[in-house]
Amino acid sequence: MSIPPSERTPDPGGPEAWIEGVYGAFTITALDRREVLGYRVSLLVAAIAQAALLLQWQLFGGADLWPWWIALGAGLGLALRWIHIYLRPLHQALQLFWLLGCGGLALLALRVGPQAMAGTLADDGRWIWAVGPLFAALTGIGFKEFFCFRRPEAIGVTLLLPLALLGQLSGLLPAALVGRLLAVEAALLLVLCLRKFPMPAAADVGDKSVFAYLEAQRRSTTA
Repeated sequence: MSIPPSERTPDPGGPEAWIEGVYGAFTITALDRREVLGYRVSLLVAAIAQAALLLQWQLFGGADLWPWWIALGAGLGLALRWIHIYLRPLHQALQLFWLLGCGGLALLALRVGPQAMAGTLADDGRWIWAVGPLFAALTGIGFKEFFCFRRPEAIGVTLLLPLALLGQLSGLLPAALVGRLLAVEAALLLVLCLRKFPMPAAADVGDKSVFAYLEAQRRSTTA
């Protein structure tokens, strides 16, 4: 739906401002702002959980890390609930990766116990196949953030996380190097999350006219 110019608010930052999109004008609603805040807070929770897990593992060993695993999975899942991605199949694929990864974590916990999860991942790289989809979903968010905003820290999340996991899975990288790569990636993810809060909500909402157009195309093909 296109809005006549006389009815549009000139300030795009206002609560009821109209923004010109590719396929028509749209407005950022209170619900949009809540979803954006939910996405940013959830991703920050996941980032803090990942960093705390790695730090505690380095300082005190692999025991009692299970609360961080839960926080990481929950934060990432909620972030994928509220993230705005134009392509629905891509969004659904990331959610599927998250679900598979959470299932892999649950299987790992059942097999070796919550206290031994981190140690088992470090000692037996084959478990990366089980929990890797969770981090694939996180990598997907990093790629989305880089594609949309060209943030350099998003490049680190997108490249370093899969590099570390593949190095652990294949055994080609020493454990110390894998740990350093994950530490740098976790720090970059925290920077990425913190830098998002000053951004206007419209940046994370995206062009709602594109969402509306794609949804109309999807319904016309399934009708």
